[in-house]
Amino acid sequence: DDRDGFREEGFFEYHLYTLQHPTDVLDNEQKQVTLLSADGIHVDKKLIFYGQQYWYRGRYGQVMSNQKVGVYLDIKNSKQNRMGMPLPKGRLRFYRRDEDGRIEFTGENVIDHTPRDETIRVYTGDSFDLRGERTRTDFKVDEAHDWLDESFEIKLRTHKKEPVEFRVVEHLYRWTNWQITASSYKFKKTDSQTAEFRVTVPPDGERTVTY
Repeated sequence: DDRDGFREEGFFEYHLYTLQHPTDVLDNEQKQVTLLSADGIHVDKKLIFYGQQYWYRGRYGQVMSNQKVGVYLDIKNSKQNRMGMPLPKGRLRFYRRDEDGRIEFTGENVIDHTPRDETIRVYTGDSFDLRGERTRTDFKVDEAHDWLDESFEIKLRTHKKEPVEFRVVEHLYRWTNWQITASSYKFKKTDSQTAEFRVTVPPDGERTVTY
């Protein structure tokens, strides 16, 4: 019912959102009003490991990789997915019902302006039970003949009681001409400088990707 929230309408190249009822703000009070809400939407969860997202030096000077596995939610902003309204830039919050029927907060982030029928990818935090570890195991370069060869090992661990699919995203930043000559898992070339490995790790297990 439009009277219970905001009414959206197109205006020129923009969108207007009009609150359909009065709201009171007391002296020195800050009030948040929910712009839009949707129940039972389908969310495609992806667990992505960016091993080279950042590097840091450990306590004894050793080079360490990022170890956190990010939780990303892909959401189709469509009527079929109980949405389908132009979404303004702002904060998006997620809640989920637990086994006892209680609504629990699961994450939030800021999204950009999103038209209807587009897909939103939202980073909501890092997984508590998943870890990754990226190590460069070999490096060779021949500047006289313009070639460089390096090898990597990526360890993926889960402490969950069910299998988990990791998405390992590697940005091949050295140069635009590259070739993966050997790898322990199949990969997909998602763009000119990115390769993605999909690895299913068993409960409380570990898998290693080398390339």
